[in-house]
Amino acid sequence: MKIELMPLDQVIPYARNPRINAHAIEKVAASIKEFGFRQPIVTDKEMVIVVGHVRFEAAKRLGLKKVPVHVATELTPEQIKAYRITDNRVGEESEWDKALLQLEITELDDASYDTDMLGFNAEELKEIQASLDELADGFGEDGEDDIEEADTSARIGGYTFPIPREQYLEWLEAMKQDVGFEKKEIITELKKRLGL
Repeated sequence: MKIELMPLDQVIPYARNPRINAHAIEKVAASIKEFGFRQPIVTDKEMVIVVGHVRFEAAKRLGLKKVPVHVATELTPEQIKAYRITDNRVGEESEWDKALLQLEITELDDASYDTDMLGFNAEELKEIQASLDELADGFGEDGEDDIEEADTSARIGGYTFPIPREQYLEWLEAMKQDVGFEKKEIITELKKRLGL
């Protein structure tokens, strides 16, 4: 894939971009400032943006004169239109593994890294931390069920039982390595292991 540094003023936003992105520009600008420009803007051969409208706006906000661009010359007009939609849509399919997210953010906190850079607002970060505190305090949701050394719990049918966090994370990671990261595959494997 060929990527070139090109003048920002040569890149043209797509006038009919169906994605509303204004709320994300500041976060992407902060990310580019912190980590550098790590993903190119993708354009068609007329230099109209296919993918990367937010990066384009963030670059303008940062006052960048040149940006990395990949010109997708091999795509048909129909493929370009479809790619524009697909790239945005597939991102909506992702979900957070909350336990692993909490672990990552906690480690960044412990290293005194500015977690404001992560794209979560203050309320979201507070909620993530509160969830971690709930898991780590050794009590169930009602505050009465003492769960010694357990950070999470599992439910199968009407049964709930504690699982130590490290054991849970190791078990989950091993299963993902066995079957992949698709939710459907994980559920199928869980049912198989549980005899359901």
